Amino acid sequence: MQTVLYPEKNTWEALCQRPQLPVANLENLTRQIFDEISKKGDDAVKKYTGFFDGVVPDSLQLTEDEITEGAAKVSTELKEAIQLAKANIEAFHSIQKEEKNSIETMPGVSCWRENRAIDKVGIYIPGGSAPLFSTVLMLAIPAKIAGCKEIVLCTPPNKKGNINSAILYAAQLTGITKIYRVGGIQAIGAMALGTETIPKTYKIFGPGNQYVTAAKQTALSYGVAIDLPAGPSELLVIADSTANPEYVAADLLSQAEHGPDSQVVLLSDSEEIIRQTTKALTKQVKNLPRKEIALKALINSKIILLNDLAECIAFSNLYAPEHLIIASDNAENYTDNVTNAGSVFLGNYSCESAGDYASGTNHTLPTNGYATSYSGVSVDSFIKKITFQKITKQGLQNIGPAIEVMATAEQLEAHKNAVSIRLKGIDNE
Repeated sequence: MQTVLYPEKNTWEALCQRPQLPVANLENLTRQIFDEISKKGDDAVKKYTGFFDGVVPDSLQLTEDEITEGAAKVSTELKEAIQLAKANIEAFHSIQKEEKNSIETMPGVSCWRENRAIDKVGIYIPGGSAPLFSTVLMLAIPAKIAGCKEIVLCTPPNKKGNINSAILYAAQLTGITKIYRVGGIQAIGAMALGTETIPKTYKIFGPGNQYVTAAKQTALSYGVAIDLPAGPSELLVIADSTANPEYVAADLLSQAEHGPDSQVVLLSDSEEIIRQTTKALTKQVKNLPRKEIALKALINSKIILLNDLAECIAFSNLYAPEHLIIASDNAENYTDNVTNAGSVFLGNYSCESAGDYASGTNHTLPTNGYATSYSGVSVDSFIKKITFQKITKQGLQNIGPAIEVMATAEQLEAHKNAVSIRLKGIDNE
């Protein structure tokens, strides 16, 4: 990891840059596949599944028996862990439901807003070297709470055409019945366009590699919404003298093992904490099964010594991390000053892994600095908010003259007339 001591503030922005790894220009490829799916449907999806995943499935959709049989292979221990996580995620997301609030802006003019679930949503679950069954919980649970009528799940098959058993169990547990063995660009294209087998959806959720990310961007041009801009995983840790260096090192490695393009950052006002954490990193990384991946990520990562925790918070807000850990006995003293972060973990026992799996918060979060303007996935992500208003005769008499004046000023006489004709009718009663 690059170590930077007391950087000048005019260099902070450069230090916040994410690693610029080579990324293929995939726009032409995604548009080609989308176009083929629009013309050939399932045949195109199967063709590209064979090309990218090495298997051409006889059937894209899993049967109820296949889901049940696959889910049954999950160990009792893992089932119980997933059930615990599900309960906590449900509890946290259930409190996000909003009641209708109505206001009379002036006598006779009532306005309110009501929630409506997005009818059809698609969720994409990666199934490669790290099949993310936890993401099934993070997306299906808020979708169910929101009231989405149709939830489509796509995940890539293995070379035998099978789906990871834990993904099937998590889907079964959350009530997802429409599961398709298709991944990559072709999965996003199928959910964006619809095929003979895979329904068209209105919004697509879920993480993925650069192919999936490019496909989601292409889906936008077909009028399909996506959850949020995606990118490599990242973590920023702020550690003061009360932090535990072993814990901090473990947290940094927990994100570094995601991929070589992940980035982790340690900010501290303590040289001793930095020294001890660096020592712990060197020791812990040796024992990781994904050691090589983590080491590549650490090359693009940083340790920065700043003057105090106020500076650390200011730097973090500029960086806008996906995950932020404040490793301090006094972490809660700094929460009001955190303005840009996807999800925040307070204190020495709040490891980021808890949010990834089972504490209850959602792990689908904005990366690459998008936490300056985006929130993580929540029940709101699966909801549209529709405004309503009701205006009585008295209400129109109260606001009508102002509308007439404003419409005239904008030279929109038909707008004015829609009010004037009503006011005249009221006067003539």
